[in-house]
Amino acid sequence: MATATNLGTLPTWDLGDLYPAPDSPALAADLSAAATAAKDFAAAHAGRLAVMTGAELGAAIAAYEVQQERLGRIGSFAYLVFCRAMDDAEVGRFYQTTQEAVNDITTNLLFFTLEMNKLDDAVLEAKLADPAAARYRPWLRDVRAFRPYQLSEELEKLLHEKAVTGRDAWVRLFDETVTALRFSVGGKELGEAEALDLFHSPDGAVRREAAHEIGRVLGRNLRGFATIMNTLVKDKEIEDRWRGFQHPMASRNVANQVEDAVVDALMAAVRDSYPRLSHRYYALKAKWFGGDRLDYWDRNAPLPDEDAGTIPWSTAVTTVLDAYDAFSPELRRAAEPFFAKPWIDAGSKPGKTGGAFAHPTVPSAHPYLLLNYQGRAHDVMTLAHELGHGVHQVLAAGQGALMADTPLTLAETASVFGEQLTFRRLLAGERDRGRRRVLLARKVEDMLNTVVRQIAFCDFERRLHDERRTGELTAERIGELWMSVQGESLGPALRFDAAYHVYWTYIPHFVHTPFYVYAYAFGDCLVNALYAVYEDAADGFQERYLRMLRAGGTLRHRELLAPFGLDAGDPAFWSKGLGLIARFIDELDET
Repeated sequence: MATATNLGTLPTWDLGDLYPAPDSPALAADLSAAATAAKDFAAAHAGRLAVMTGAELGAAIAAYEVQQERLGRIGSFAYLVFCRAMDDAEVGRFYQTTQEAVNDITTNLLFFTLEMNKLDDAVLEAKLADPAAARYRPWLRDVRAFRPYQLSEELEKLLHEKAVTGRDAWVRLFDETVTALRFSVGGKELGEAEALDLFHSPDGAVRREAAHEIGRVLGRNLRGFATIMNTLVKDKEIEDRWRGFQHPMASRNVANQVEDAVVDALMAAVRDSYPRLSHRYYALKAKWFGGDRLDYWDRNAPLPDEDAGTIPWSTAVTTVLDAYDAFSPELRRAAEPFFAKPWIDAGSKPGKTGGAFAHPTVPSAHPYLLLNYQGRAHDVMTLAHELGHGVHQVLAAGQGALMADTPLTLAETASVFGEQLTFRRLLAGERDRGRRRVLLARKVEDMLNTVVRQIAFCDFERRLHDERRTGELTAERIGELWMSVQGESLGPALRFDAAYHVYWTYIPHFVHTPFYVYAYAFGDCLVNALYAVYEDAADGFQERYLRMLRAGGTLRHRELLAPFGLDAGDPAFWSKGLGLIARFIDELDET
């Protein structure tokens, strides 16, 4: 446990449930065993899938799953160690060396899914008549979704082996660059997470100073960020072209198991809602701040009458657990081990990655949560969000290493639902008109950040990827694309300056997982619709909800939502979710 001023005792995770240390004999033994097992697996199964019986295929997939579990444990451990010390050269060496070792091992396993996709549908269906193979039907469905885009085995191996010195290396460079940045605000040297947190400061002068310092430091590194972005976008374009994906978002949609038309409908609905949501809200907030326009550093600032006191960690934990418990004691029981055991790393420190995440690791272990807790109301909601991910991962673990993970669109369901539970409980218990207004404003801002801002991010990516096809983009041109979507999405009440043109540089999703961001909007609108069902439902909603989480990646969005009478393929579905945000803004406008 690590102590932080005014926050109480913040937890630090212990990765011992994965491996004792980077130099542990257990890790070395697992790497060696995995290498041997992968070669043996290839020798026993390569070229034989077509002639296997259903029972033999089921046994082969089960053996493959065991290997994925072990390799997942190794990779998760190395990544989590790296996330706490990205500025440590020895840790960086360990992370890269481990990645390379895992990459070498998985090269011997690559044949399995490639060969699986060469099987005719009728041949595979006959094998699935056997229960041993039928268990893996959802996994096979997802593997075969990429069948039209599969290259030759030689090309697939080449792309796989070169990833550690290609795309993955550029991602690591981005992470280490951002983590090494230092920002001087108020005479203090801060890391990225601490500097960004100052946008929530009650002192407008501090927010302004932080905004300009962030812009100055990012701008000083602009050329490097532009090179990273240009390289990764071009790399993706080359691979997409070879695979036959028709547009830059296509591969993400396939991976998310969601149809292009559904994503297009979501994005169109959100863009059409800009005037009645973000434009209207920020005009209201500008009025609360005494003007017609709002500086961008005040976009997430506390309201003038808001109590901006620090929320201790213990209060945050109690708040979130009580909200989970009020919905379902079973949900709380699934959440409690995260606090009873060292599964969370909550404090900020030099070298630690910014932001927050829940890493599922592997089903035989448990998830770990990373936060940068600063004691803001927003941080309490972040805890509720990441805990939702963690609980989802715990409940889905029974599906096994191949089928526990959900596509990104559904992965945000439990996290956003956890936020909604926490917010609704706080709102229901608040009788003071002023504090209720603050709660509503905070929730609206979170929802706008999750829906409007993320769809704007996706629009930025789409324009960037489209334009990159005709040649490299200058840093200035990328900044122009960035500002165009910011102005469109946030509206005329927001005032920007030159420093904001470089703010695209620190967004990790653009680098780590292109087009990830629309999944946040998907999840928020989905949860808004789901919560409306919950409010009107008779007994049994909680049971259906937990069953949905336990399904992991075995069901697609239509199958998961059907028990609740919802269909994301219905254009009206997105309007329902966006309507809740509009109603909250209506209430704020009336206070």
